[in-house]
Parts: sequence; C-alpha cells; structure tokens
Amino acid sequence: MLTHFDAQGQAHMVDVGEKSETHRVAIATGRIVMQPATLARILEGSAKKGDVLGVARIAAIQGSKRTAELIPLCHPVPLTRVAVEFTIDETTPAVECTATAECFGRTGVEMEALTAATVGLLTVYDMCKAIDRGMCIESVRLLEKRGGKSGLWQAPAAG
Repeated sequence: MLTHFDAQGQAHMVDVGEKSETHRVAIATGRIVMQPATLARILEGSAKKGDVLGVARIAAIQGSKRTAELIPLCHPVPLTRVAVEFTIDETTPAVECTATAECFGRTGVEMEALTAATVGLLTVYDMCKAIDRGMCIESVRLLEKRGGKSGLWQAPAAG
C-alpha cells in the first residue's frame, strides 16, 4: 500500500502520531565509478579543492539533516547519529559511500541514510569534476533498516 496517498489519491504527509517511538536505524550505500587517475588524485589528496573524502563526509552528514527540506513528504527527523564511511575499490576504480542514520522516533530514517550516501557521492563528483566529468554514480540503495512495527529488513545479498 502506498501510504503517501489518501483515499482520493491525493498526496499527503503520513500521520505518524499514533506510532510508537522506537530506536530506528537505516544503512544505505552507493558508489561513484571514475578513471584510475581520478582515484589516484583522491588518495594522494592532490585534488584542487582539497580533501575530497573529508569534505564529502561532512556534506553527507549535512545532507542527512536536511532530508525533510529536499523530499516533500518526509517528516523532519531528530537524528541522534549519522556515520559515513568511504571504501576504496582500486580495481573498478570507484569510491563507495555507506551512511548510517539513527534516531529515536515515530518514523524511520531510510530517507536520511539514502540522502547522506547520495550527497556524499555528489560531493565527490563536484570536487573531482574538473579532472573527470565522466564519473558515474550508481547502485544507491538501502542495505538495512531496523526499528518500528516492521522490525528488521535487510537487502538481499548482491550478486
């Protein structure tokens, strides 16, 4: 059932007033594929705009906190924790961003985790676009969510 539509098919913000407050966690990931030379510049710290992954981490955290401003029907969520990790894949070459968002509340934090991962990857693109405009952001997806009435959900194993 699509919960963002009322009986007449009109979009609305879901009423979460009767839901129980629980500890909620969501983990999302995505990756940005690039030229080997671009990844080398990121790892060397020699990109013109500075520490690419450090700036991308801060941007991802900031993005998660602004999710309700970006996604029209999302509730503002009082986040208690946002963690962002970057993993380097030299074989592809790519940078993977994994974001974990947590709160104690009445609605989940899936959108906050997905926004964090996406904003982190967009920031990598922005900081490196002068040397590689062909970078490709891909595979942004939810890996796991916990809490609330539905409990634990995990994405099927990739592959």
